[in-house]
Amino acid sequence: MAYGSPYLETDDEFEKLLIRMNPPRVTVDNTSNVNATLVKVDSVNKHGILLEVVQVLMDLNLTIKRAYISSDGEWFMDVFYVVDRYGEKLSDNDVIHRIQQTLEAREFILRSLRRSVGVQADTKHTSFELTGRDRPGLISEIFAILTDLKCNVVASEIWTHNSRMAAVVYITDEITGLPIVDNSDRLNKIKQLLKYVLKGDRDKRDARTALSVDSTHTERRLHQMMYADRDYDRDVESSDGGDGRSEKPVVSVENYADKGYSVVNVKCKDRPKLLFDTVCTLTDMQYVVFHATVNSETPVAYQEYYIKHLDGCPVSSEGERLRIIHCLEAAINRRSYNGIRLELCAEDRVGLLSDAMRIFREHGLTVTQAEVTTRGTQAMNVFYVADASGNPVESCTIEAVRRAIGKTILHVKEEFYPRVDSPSSSTNDVAAAAGGGRFSLGTLFRTRSEKFLYNLGLIR
Repeated sequence: MAYGSPYLETDDEFEKLLIRMNPPRVTVDNTSNVNATLVKVDSVNKHGILLEVVQVLMDLNLTIKRAYISSDGEWFMDVFYVVDRYGEKLSDNDVIHRIQQTLEAREFILRSLRRSVGVQADTKHTSFELTGRDRPGLISEIFAILTDLKCNVVASEIWTHNSRMAAVVYITDEITGLPIVDNSDRLNKIKQLLKYVLKGDRDKRDARTALSVDSTHTERRLHQMMYADRDYDRDVESSDGGDGRSEKPVVSVENYADKGYSVVNVKCKDRPKLLFDTVCTLTDMQYVVFHATVNSETPVAYQEYYIKHLDGCPVSSEGERLRIIHCLEAAINRRSYNGIRLELCAEDRVGLLSDAMRIFREHGLTVTQAEVTTRGTQAMNVFYVADASGNPVESCTIEAVRRAIGKTILHVKEEFYPRVDSPSSSTNDVAAAAGGGRFSLGTLFRTRSEKFLYNLGLIR
């Protein structure tokens, strides 16, 4: 499976010519809609381009409230309704210019590969990928080992789901600040000790440690690692996902025989980066999105995708249908922000991260998700914590942790989900199309959305 830029890896000279003659074109419209800024993207169609565009918008901290996607034939044309992190239209001309500049650049995919955990593209570091069975104290043990081995954690991102853990960790030498030499005895020792801790005495599958050698976007790589680790496999843990996440998304897959598509419907609680997570999963499962409608203007998000496999065939078996459902459910739940959000902002020092994780562990807290960032001399870390059973933590415990770490540097933050109150009929149409117990946007797509796409020139 290739993860690079389609613009840089194609061997077809005709395709290269098309790309040179028709680079991605972006139109940013800040006047047509009262509540959101419209971003329209036109480009030569290639597998994965939808994901790359969504990834760029995500990396610019924009929230996609609505989207209309069409990529039948050789041309890709999408319209995104976006707002900033406060739920407002884009008013900063610099941000608008960055959207146009980033998406229109011929190498825009490479530009979008900046690390979601804050590591710049030119930062020198050693990258580790870790997967294994999640358990209380595991993440604390990982960072304690790295500290003992004189490694400085420059950045890291960690996900847990269905009793599995995946992490991408960027380290340098504590003293020199340089990456650790590949194939050295020290590096081999680090790998062996990390694998020993990951394996524990209960892992039913192989724990893995590997050096990361590619430049895949960190969050996309975490999805790939979890998918490869089969965290979507319900037979492994309990049917609720094994990690206390009770709000289950509703996913359905049906074949649209008249057009030869398979139709994927998703209904779940809205949250940041939801569209990226679902598109990422479909792309890495080798499906092409030909048409899609997305609406997240209410606390419940609705997504509908018209897909085919890369070989041009729709879903052909019950097993394949169930696999898509389970994989999309897992992709949504991996980033469900389970637990209380704690933000640790302080002057970076050796052992800061290890000390914080040790204090969490001493107070019976388990980390369900973490994002570790170092910017200059400042450590800017985010943790989602729960008790050992995955349940909410009592306020007295949180206060005790804050006293131990420092109340001025550890803060409790409520997750902020921007909303746009829209009285427009589109929201009511979506609610009506949901029809109560069973969700389907088929009627909406073939009427209102088809008309909208036609008026924009996206379909004929």
